[in-house]
Amino acid sequence: MHKICDVSMEKNILEENQHIAEHNEELFKEHGIRAFNVLGAIGSGKTSLIESLYKGMGDKKVGAIAGDLTGEDDHLRFKALGMPSKAINTGKDCHLDAHYVSHALDDFPLEEIDYLFIENVGNLICPVDFPLGTELDIVVISVTEGDDMIRKHPLIFSQADVTVVNKVDLADIMGVDLEVIHSDFKKVNPNGTLIEADARKGKGMDELATLLNIPYSLPR
Repeated sequence: MHKICDVSMEKNILEENQHIAEHNEELFKEHGIRAFNVLGAIGSGKTSLIESLYKGMGDKKVGAIAGDLTGEDDHLRFKALGMPSKAINTGKDCHLDAHYVSHALDDFPLEEIDYLFIENVGNLICPVDFPLGTELDIVVISVTEGDDMIRKHPLIFSQADVTVVNKVDLADIMGVDLEVIHSDFKKVNPNGTLIEADARKGKGMDELATLLNIPYSLPR
């Protein structure tokens, strides 16, 4: 049986999300914060990527919001590094939306940060329609997901400001052809940027930081 969808209700939801996202964007500008939405499937390495960038940003003031269905694992990892952090649990919702982020910002120490990384819920489908008010979208995929991920999820990659292929050190072991990933990406996002990385070892983080225009030096 096909599920009947109320199109007008969906439109209202998306319009309201856009309105709140614009409010979030204004809040970031008011506090001089550059905010980034980090998206990707579970296990792609979103948390490791944020950690790696943070470690190379020296004394810059960096915060994080960790979105998950449940739990505080990623939030606690950020806190352990000394980052101001907030966990958002979405329950059954497979994405963050602007409303979730707005509530997280209510008691976030915005005056203490210049950069904010928002780690979205692990999903390559649901977050596409829900902007958060951030400056850029960074989509992370891992070679452990196979070399067909872009063909299977073209929309999120077509909208990505930057795409990171993580864990490239495992490509041969996983039998993944990186050239296939590059080729598929160019088909859905001809003018986009794709970076090969190994976030845990810092590979590709300097290139990503340059694209994001954030200060970065390789950690000693």
